[in-house]
Amino acid sequence: MTPFRFAAVSTVSEASEMLRADAAGSRLIAGGTDLLSEIKEGIVQPQTVVSLQNVGGMREIVAGTDGMRLGAMATLTELEGHAEIRRSYAALAEAAASVATPQIRNVGTLGGNLCQRPRCWYYRSAAFDCRKKGGSICFAINGNSKYHAILGGGDCVIVHPSDLAVALVSLRARATIAGPGGERSMALEEFFAGPQVDIMRETVLQPGDVLTHVSLPAPSPNWRSVFMKSRERQAQDFALVSVAAAMEVADGAVRDARITLGGVAPVPYRVRQAEEALQGAAVASVDPARLGEMAVAGARPLRDNHYKAPLASNLVRRAVTLLLQDGA
Repeated sequence: MTPFRFAAVSTVSEASEMLRADAAGSRLIAGGTDLLSEIKEGIVQPQTVVSLQNVGGMREIVAGTDGMRLGAMATLTELEGHAEIRRSYAALAEAAASVATPQIRNVGTLGGNLCQRPRCWYYRSAAFDCRKKGGSICFAINGNSKYHAILGGGDCVIVHPSDLAVALVSLRARATIAGPGGERSMALEEFFAGPQVDIMRETVLQPGDVLTHVSLPAPSPNWRSVFMKSRERQAQDFALVSVAAAMEVADGAVRDARITLGGVAPVPYRVRQAEEALQGAAVASVDPARLGEMAVAGARPLRDNHYKAPLASNLVRRAVTLLLQDGA
């Protein structure tokens, strides 16, 4: 491991300034479960690691009449166990509970989970100078592609590794970022950047930017959500495919719906065609299997991951069926 300087800041502005002053040589660290593995694997070699552990307020989880505010340093364990999250935003609690092991959830954070780097084995290996590291080849396209994208991949077929992102996009979360130009807010789905936007990054964060918190709108009484995840092992594994569905059902009809897939694309993947088909539909007329087929329309599997299309389709079918039953 290459030596680095550890800087424990006490304010967001201090962290922002350190990151801006040395954009190439500094990295933020929250729980460290992802960054430290990147350093040990030789993928990144920061000169300075800037810790947010001592920044006040960034671990708070606050519920109000207008929704919830989730500090970026809140741990996955805290999200999983929070009573209001479990009651009103079930998909988020279920997603948090699905991540890794209890030990990792105790230190892993909301911000770290959203900002983690790809798990692609070509990116993670020092032996391959892939496009994500500035090279000219995505080795997975003609190589071992079992865990890679079937939708929206293009010249880089990573999949976004965050389970929380999938749930939060379906829950209409917003991200707040503090940076040299002040504070700005955006829909969480706009926070993620695919290879077509910037091959070297997975988010819109610029030098000096810090994700400070995520906000959730207040749910309606008839709003329900669910997160489902398929993986090879029952614990400590990333999603082969995941789905988060959120739906408002009232008076026998679907008033609103959001469906997001994970494990299939470089960013959390909104299934807009299925969402539009659900808007205003009578519950009795909804065909969950057809919605599952819509979810993977246009999929382009690689040599080793054809299984992902039927898997994603079936997860969407199951999630929609469950929410319609709950809303009946």
